[in-house]
Amino acid sequence: MDLDFNKAGGLIPAVIQDAATGKVLMVGFMNEEAYQKTLDSRLVTFFSRTRQRLWTKGEESGNCLDVVDILIDCDKDTLLIKANPRGPTCHTGADTCFGETNKSGGVPFIEYLQDFIFRRKKEMPEGSYTTKLFKSGINKIAQKVGEEAVEVVIEAKDNDDNLFLNEAADLIYHLLVLLAARDKHLSDVGTLLQERHKE
Repeated sequence: MDLDFNKAGGLIPAVIQDAATGKVLMVGFMNEEAYQKTLDSRLVTFFSRTRQRLWTKGEESGNCLDVVDILIDCDKDTLLIKANPRGPTCHTGADTCFGETNKSGGVPFIEYLQDFIFRRKKEMPEGSYTTKLFKSGINKIAQKVGEEAVEVVIEAKDNDDNLFLNEAADLIYHLLVLLAARDKHLSDVGTLLQERHKE
């Protein structure tokens, strides 16, 4: 990855985004050394213009930013870093430096979970339930989707919202695994639904 650190006197802006929620957490600056340390440690590290030294986010508070992915813009002079925050990002104690609440959940988390499942498929770490599903084969995964669908139907007829939502979550998770087993994404389903949709 060739980054152009020369345009702004050796520093490039780095936009930090929560990998799960999609919220922008903060913006900082990196020099080459900070960028390399971020790559090596997988913790977001900036060059502090005030302190004139490298500064790993959370080195004092413990509220580090664990790197999930790093993207470089088309001009190679700006970074988008997707990270998992270990606590509030802003020094004021706020979730983000822009005063937004950084809630997890909802559709952005489902997209994050899908990416996580694809990483599991690629890395296949031992002890992971998702790895176990992939190793069991597509027939077993499809069977699990069927079982979870039946459980959703059963819970839908009762009045326990908690059980119903838990079964729905199980169904969606196993469906995401099945899609990944077929090398398909939720966006493929969304595209099909969009094509079918009529006002």
